[in-house]
Amino acid sequence: MFFTSTRDNNVKVTASKAIADGISPDGGLYIPESIPQLSADEIKALCGVNYKERAKKVLGLYLTDFTKEELDYCVEGAYKDGKFDSEFVAPVVNVHDNVNILELFRGPTCAFKDMALQILPYLLTVSAKKNLKDKEIVILVATSGDTGKAALEGFKDVPGTRILVFYPNDGVSPMQKLQMTTQEGGNVGVCAIYGNFDDCQTGVKNIFTNKEILDRFEQNNLVFSSANSINWGRLAPQIVYYVSAYCDMINNGSIKYGDKINIVVPTGNFGNILAAYFAKEMGLPVNKLICASNANKVLTDFIETGVYDRNRDFYTTVSPSMDILISSNLERLLYILCGRDSAVINDWFTQLKENGKYEVSDEVKAQIQSLFVAGCCDDVKTKETINRVYNDYGYLADTHTAVALDVCDSYIESTGDNTPVVVASTASPFKFSKAVLSAVEGEKDYADEFSTVSALEDVSSLKAPAQLSALKGKEVRFTKVTSKENMADVVFEMLGI
Repeated sequence: MFFTSTRDNNVKVTASKAIADGISPDGGLYIPESIPQLSADEIKALCGVNYKERAKKVLGLYLTDFTKEELDYCVEGAYKDGKFDSEFVAPVVNVHDNVNILELFRGPTCAFKDMALQILPYLLTVSAKKNLKDKEIVILVATSGDTGKAALEGFKDVPGTRILVFYPNDGVSPMQKLQMTTQEGGNVGVCAIYGNFDDCQTGVKNIFTNKEILDRFEQNNLVFSSANSINWGRLAPQIVYYVSAYCDMINNGSIKYGDKINIVVPTGNFGNILAAYFAKEMGLPVNKLICASNANKVLTDFIETGVYDRNRDFYTTVSPSMDILISSNLERLLYILCGRDSAVINDWFTQLKENGKYEVSDEVKAQIQSLFVAGCCDDVKTKETINRVYNDYGYLADTHTAVALDVCDSYIESTGDNTPVVVASTASPFKFSKAVLSAVEGEKDYADEFSTVSALEDVSSLKAPAQLSALKGKEVRFTKVTSKENMADVVFEMLGI
């Protein structure tokens, strides 16, 4: 299995090279030359094994230059007992009727990013040994809230790596900010920027492809890589949990083998739902992929019209991890659907850079609409959904999961489609305690974030994850805020070069 670039069809690299690089030097995203298949018998066999064995099977189809021993090392280390607070790692919980929630927040930072960022350090260190000749790897991360903490935790004190995280100063929840700014580890750095996530993401991409910066890194025996989902090593592990969810639903009697499911994903950067698309293309019986957006509904509009237009108002919402107007991973999907024509991708994304918009062909639009359904949900409906689902079914959802649940219910109501549904639940409700608490009991003022957490525990009779409660009183290590134009200088400062 080789990988090419969405911006240059002539690129041909191994999986380990794609993971070590993070992003192709031409600015494109690495993508497998073909999508491997899981046969019916292979999917049935996966029903009889645990999450780690499912991960080894799925990842092994993509990471073909990893030996069996290397893959075992990566998977066993990432998902070893005790790292996730469920024996299933990513359990499926029935909420009502045919609606099931895939709980992806059982890891050390209480967000779905743990599913990939617990294994990425292992994948990257193995890849580095194959490709980077003893250079120190600098992991550069843009985050809308959850990726930053999950990456910091995953790479904390990993030998041969440094990790630097940028986040929008006013675009994450108080708990998300505390998780990042109190991060332990001798190889970590965190900085806020004045701007939104798109500013962070654009700044990081520009740094990755700036020759002057790359030359300075070369002189200091450093090399960049990424922990964002632009890195194939971040995206591939996300495919696993959709396959695993299907197997668990067979095992618990929700479906029979061969039955199709719908998958609903709260989506900002398009990586999580793209992983579901790959699972479908590998042979998982999936009917519809349902893309759920918040008020920043650029993806909903794109799927419905074929026009991607980021020239619009940006909203800061109660689901901040989805406050994104430039969805990086969409590029991988479009590359596949346009016949893997890098010239077309370069044209569309040049238009996006220069004009803020592009329109896909009628053929590509038709393919998108045959695969995906889209919907959106504003803050008012998000809170109404949290309240309704909690009071009707006793399930406490976070603000991002609530967006998906609302879009899911709207889809079922408008279509009558009773296909069993898997809703990706991306974070613990205690990471967004103020918004969740106000949804459940109405607006009230509490002294600080931890008073709010305590009140939510009382109202819900649930216990906040220990790793969140432990942040109370923890020393804040990182307080720097910078402009988006100054990000490269901050990188040099944090690295001391």
